Amino acid sequence: MARKLPALSPSETEILRLVWSLQSATVQHVRNALPAGRKIGYATVQTLLRRLEKKGYVSHTSQGKAHVFSPAVRREEVVRRTVGEFVNRLFGGDPVPLMMHLVDRTDLNDEEMKRLQELLQQTKSKP
Repeated sequence: MARKLPALSPSETEILRLVWSLQSATVQHVRNALPAGRKIGYATVQTLLRRLEKKGYVSHTSQGKAHVFSPAVRREEVVRRTVGEFVNRLFGGDPVPLMMHLVDRTDLNDEEMKRLQELLQQTKSKP
């Protein structure tokens, strides 16, 4: 991400996650992809997509009368930036307290524990 993107509201984040999973979608596609209990009107989804576009997170092309929205930034870039800012703000840049909290407060299954151990081993063996 070359430029600093504005922060996202929880609703914008929810809509962006759907656009990432759908790859490209109209307002109605995004609305249909919302969880069953989530009642958001068409106009609200449209407004959120327009905000995301204005902020630089999505772009659109026109297909007839419909706008088809696609991600303008990769999920990994947004996650890296957002988590980095969170760690800096809450933990002074030290990720270890966050990792310890997540491990202590999360029920990890054997596969997840193995994956974490592999990641730690890979990090240890880096020059």
